[in-house]
Amino acid sequence: MHDMPKIFVGGIPIDLSAVLMLLISSIVVFGLVMLSVRNLSVENPSKLQNFMEWVVEFVEGLISSAMDLKKGKPYISLGLTLILFIFVSNLLGLPFSVVTEVTEGPVSVFGHVIEATRNMVPGDHVELLWYKSPTADINVTAGLAIIVFVLMNYLGIKLNGKHYFKHYIEPFPIFLPLNIIENLSKPVALAIRLFANIFAGEVLITVILKLGVASIPFLAIWQGFSIFVAALQAFIFTILTMVYIAQMTIHEEEAH
Repeated sequence: MHDMPKIFVGGIPIDLSAVLMLLISSIVVFGLVMLSVRNLSVENPSKLQNFMEWVVEFVEGLISSAMDLKKGKPYISLGLTLILFIFVSNLLGLPFSVVTEVTEGPVSVFGHVIEATRNMVPGDHVELLWYKSPTADINVTAGLAIIVFVLMNYLGIKLNGKHYFKHYIEPFPIFLPLNIIENLSKPVALAIRLFANIFAGEVLITVILKLGVASIPFLAIWQGFSIFVAALQAFIFTILTMVYIAQMTIHEEEAH
């Protein structure tokens, strides 16, 4: 296994590869969206514009499956951002990876020592992984899940008022601990599901590559399947986000 280029800033661990890949994902998604709206046309739309319109309609369909679209319209931008960002992030580690081998340490970046090289002695070597899918890092997927968790509870309190707090003691007050655990388990499930699927896929690609020339057909098949997994995990994360928001913001009387 490769080591991560991790440094400590003010006692806080920072994975430089995760920061780099999050930046790349953001740039790719921003560039994709900007290109799709650069030359908008009703009569002669570009292929990219048609694709983006399809994605927007797809996200609207996800939202309408979780709640009334009239109430879900404010979340279209959220759903679009999540599905595009996660899908792009899932794919980045598929084509290749960038690994640097360090034979002399310690190595510093921005004046901070990379932890994997701190205690190196002559004869040691460390392989640092710089390019990967950011969603293959549990810290990244946990960050996304925490954002969703905070957002859905904030919206629940803001839009659902007393019904938000009341649902914790339904159907009986004795269920309060279970309902709290259920709420806390949602971000955990979101983070682990996304991380596990993408990380496992990249580990398997590494194993396949060790087969040498014989790995080419297996690699092609697995990468094709990984694209499907990347899309599926982006879909699952986005639709669960909308379901959780609906659960927090719409009470039973309103739903019926």
